[in-house]
Amino acid sequence: MTLFNKTREDFLEFFKKRGHKIVPSSSLIPDDPSVLLTTAGMQQFKKYYTGELNPQSDFGSNRTTTLQKCFRTSDIEEVGDDTHLTFFEMMGNFSFGPVGSDDPTDFSLSGYFKRSAIVWAYEFITNTLEISPERIYVTVFEGDNQTPTDKESYAIWKNEIGLSEDKIKSGKREDNFWGPTGVEGPCGPTTEIYVDNVEVWNLVFNEYYKTRINADEDNADQRGKYVKVKNPGIDTGMGFERLLVMLEGVKNVFETSAFSSIISEIKKSAVKSSEREVRILADHIRSSAFLIADGIRPSNKEAGYVLRRLLRRIIAIKIKNDIHSDVFQIGFEQVKNFFGKYYPELNNEKEILSVWNDEFEKFQESIAKGMKEVTKYQKITGKEAFYIYESFGLPYELILELAVPESIKDLNREDFENEYKKHQEISRAGIANKFGGHGLVLDTGELKAGSNEELARVIKMHTATHLLQWSLRKNIDLNIKQMGSDINPQRLRFDFNFDRKLTPEEIKTVELDINRVIQKDLPVYFKEMPKEEALLVGALSFFRQKYPDIVKIYFIGSETNGGIVSTEFCGGPHVNHTLEIGSFKITKEESVAKGIRRIRATIG
Repeated sequence: MTLFNKTREDFLEFFKKRGHKIVPSSSLIPDDPSVLLTTAGMQQFKKYYTGELNPQSDFGSNRTTTLQKCFRTSDIEEVGDDTHLTFFEMMGNFSFGPVGSDDPTDFSLSGYFKRSAIVWAYEFITNTLEISPERIYVTVFEGDNQTPTDKESYAIWKNEIGLSEDKIKSGKREDNFWGPTGVEGPCGPTTEIYVDNVEVWNLVFNEYYKTRINADEDNADQRGKYVKVKNPGIDTGMGFERLLVMLEGVKNVFETSAFSSIISEIKKSAVKSSEREVRILADHIRSSAFLIADGIRPSNKEAGYVLRRLLRRIIAIKIKNDIHSDVFQIGFEQVKNFFGKYYPELNNEKEILSVWNDEFEKFQESIAKGMKEVTKYQKITGKEAFYIYESFGLPYELILELAVPESIKDLNREDFENEYKKHQEISRAGIANKFGGHGLVLDTGELKAGSNEELARVIKMHTATHLLQWSLRKNIDLNIKQMGSDINPQRLRFDFNFDRKLTPEEIKTVELDINRVIQKDLPVYFKEMPKEEALLVGALSFFRQKYPDIVKIYFIGSETNGGIVSTEFCGGPHVNHTLEIGSFKITKEESVAKGIRRIRATIG
């Protein structure tokens, strides 16, 4: 058995023997609308820490352990160095309380806290992984004016584990306290374990709850206070790839067994590529495969845009270095062979390669022209960079990748963004002129109206989009969700996730159901409530949009007379009763991207 396989299986088995239920990794598409992609192992367990869900009912234990696939967009531009990755795996063990004896020899199904978490972590590292104690030191929270020093963790490390004082270092809040910034939620001090001066394991002790005082307060530090919770929890995370660096004695993550085979195969084809470019290809192919396998498709918004950035960077390196072979397929074969045992979704090879091929066909001609344009410049400023972006579709990141290094030494992101803002202002002025030159009565980005008469019409169409999403989910597929919307006085446009063309019969059924509801003259109203409560009542949210803690939820229907038809996160505005819409007619249904359909419709 390879060290790659053995380490992950040893970890899960170690905690299974200590009363933990092994829980499969959740999708990279999180249930939490406040985040774009899954970034940590604890995300799928968030509601167990807040008490909204019961771990005993769902897992039969207050203890769980996982190997969670994660993705962090903040590291995309750093990929190519020795440490940064976009996709990675996080090993973790979790306790949701209430705390039992907190005796590390207690392997029951009850909750536990600092003592067990620390003792087990040290035992796993030194006994199971056989890492010498001489290579280890730890950090604990030093305390500040908001929460006290974590004396308990210090005492456990010193008195029970037996670390000398010079191996127990103090850490400030930014390093050794985990929790929400400016909002409410579970939080607490952390203790971090370092091997050879590299952090490998972070143990979070959720013993506080940060309360919300004033939603309008600008100063995050003054928005809440830290209250001790009755049932504290444990949330730990250990980066798997980073751990392999230690165990395999290599210099960086790309030399570990998690990457060695894919790197080796890519180098055979990408002979003109630099070491940095080979690493980027390996990381981006691996992460793109996982994103596609979890249902994300290239688009210009949210997670779809992240995937598009990755795929187009692969294409750029492929064209730049004259790689004739299908480097994505070559790399993906290694990813599938290596991870398919643990993540069966990667075995859908036909679909994953189809998404890649579609994006490659769309973008290769544009990028080839853009590359030729980029190399013409001796100096590229924000203005030139935006021109290249607007004319050839090369994002700022690819311009940096493809340009002659000397030509971009004065280029910075801020100048590019300023040019982009100027473009948006010009575009808004053009829209205003389109509506009679008087400006817009309403322009939310989704809704546009130039007069009170037009305003009344777009409001009706806005309510109709809620009914359209409801009818599509009811009659076509319950997994359908809004991916975009644009409404003006002439028509509404609604984008949704679906992988085939709707039949004429399906379109007719959707229309009939909407018109039936319209004629029922159902009430349309909203309630303001905490975001978590809204999710519990089943409110639909726009694809991965971030929402405030207090949200507005629009309901269509009656709770006492016939039931609720539609429940959605929305800021409004809407009609008061459905009969105000009049009637609904679908005028066109088409594809706009792989796995994304678009409906155009109007009202009468």
